[in-house]
Amino acid sequence: MYKKISVLGSTGSIGQNTLEVAAESPNRFKIVGMAAGRNYKLFSDQIQKFNPEIVSFERKIDADRFRAGFRSSTLKVCYGIKGAEEVAAFDGCDVVVSAITGINGLKPTMAALESGKTVALANKESLVVGGSLIQKILDTTKAKIIPVDSEHSGVFQCLAKEDLKNVRRVTLTASGGPFLKTPKDELKNKTLKEALDHPRWEMGKKVTIDSATMMNKGLELIEARWLFRLDPSQLDILVHPQSIVHSLVEMKDGSVLAQLSPTDMKIPIQYALTYPERGDSPLPSLDLNQAGPLEFFPVDEGKFPLVRLARRVLRRGESYAVVLNAANEVAVEAFIHKKISYNDISAIVTEIVNRHQKTGVEEVEDILNIDRETRMETLKQLEKRK
Repeated sequence: MYKKISVLGSTGSIGQNTLEVAAESPNRFKIVGMAAGRNYKLFSDQIQKFNPEIVSFERKIDADRFRAGFRSSTLKVCYGIKGAEEVAAFDGCDVVVSAITGINGLKPTMAALESGKTVALANKESLVVGGSLIQKILDTTKAKIIPVDSEHSGVFQCLAKEDLKNVRRVTLTASGGPFLKTPKDELKNKTLKEALDHPRWEMGKKVTIDSATMMNKGLELIEARWLFRLDPSQLDILVHPQSIVHSLVEMKDGSVLAQLSPTDMKIPIQYALTYPERGDSPLPSLDLNQAGPLEFFPVDEGKFPLVRLARRVLRRGESYAVVLNAANEVAVEAFIHKKISYNDISAIVTEIVNRHQKTGVEEVEDILNIDRETRMETLKQLEKRK
């Protein structure tokens, strides 16, 4: 019996890898739902290939265009965030892969969880900005979250048969990104092309820039706090350039558990889809004889100040996390469009977070209001810097 899968963000890096995993095991997985952004050609091709039952485009104009050219009596075509929520909550689905980038993935992720689905979570922003709300949903439904990020998947696997009360510390590893060995005073001149040249992973632009600033690790610390229900003091980061050890879990008796695998996102994706079972992988096995030395270093928070900022946010509470995420999304987008310099990203995000006064986060609209206000304030700061 195959699992029925819906993929939110099917044209992105995680989405495409998910579809490849599904295509490699057609007797195990069936794609029944898909949602995507504005890559109309790729999304149309994916729909034709996988023949889902429900799809959602980001824009109404694209949904209408597709309906006009693709006649089907069974395919339901939706659009917008509401459409993505419909795909997420679709009755005929067992597992929802949440891979929409940014805060746009929050409401579809929550819709899937409220419907009692198992969510293979790649959208870290959902837990960063809405961790307490998502915890409440998990406490009142049969829904589950299986992390897809390689580091969180590693922690999840290490803790599979462990009691959380026995955990002393969880350490996420970081490749260090393209600027690991770049002196701090040279970062101000780094270009978009250089920031996108990741040494280990192939990802979308936003995630790759977050890796260059190491903001991705800051967001992952906050995500891990909610995902594993840990105290901020139990979370740490180590730079591990080889990206073979994805996470370390220290137990209170001094034992350290680690998860190792080749640097390929298909491994945590497949694990999330097959959980609690494991399936055969067509990928080559990890050969430690050929891996060379495995190195570990502390994060240089002077060179990567957004990690230090994320640690502060982790201690201060959820409204700060919403502000951190929103300001970063706006700043990264500006850098991608070459409106600001690389160093401006951390400077702008830090300024916006430092100005914030803590507010309550009781429901989704609170998050969206804080997010909207932060984006407006960040855009004003961008204009001043021009």
